Amino acid sequence: MELTNMKTRTSPTSSTHLRGLKLAALALGSSLVLAGCAGKPPSEQYAVTQSAVNSAVSAGGTEFAAVEMKAAQDKFKQAEIAMHDKKYDDARLLAEQAEWDARVAERKAQAAKVQKALQDSRQGVQDLREEGLRSAE
Repeated sequence: MELTNMKTRTSPTSSTHLRGLKLAALALGSSLVLAGCAGKPPSEQYAVTQSAVNSAVSAGGTEFAAVEMKAAQDKFKQAEIAMHDKKYDDARLLAEQAEWDARVAERKAQAAKVQKALQDSRQGVQDLREEGLRSAE
């Protein structure tokens, strides 16, 4: 019986195949991680938006910035529907838009209140001047 010495050769295609397999596994893992992030409900953004809408209402947004408040409340309701339907990317976008609409409404309401207070102060000064002029006559 004669033993022959067999040489095992590794072909360059096996290392290339292994490298391709590693890259495929990495790509699959990355896509799963990204899909996991995309599939996560935007709970934090939802809470921030709800707080912003409540703050705008408290500041008088419904009275002084009705258009902005309506936009914020409508988008917030749409975000709730998107959350319910598990369309988390849409829900996050709508919640962010609603947050900014609410912040604009709050600032606009604050500015309107300041403007009204300034106007009332000017009217008070005018009334005092007129009263002073009448008493001087």
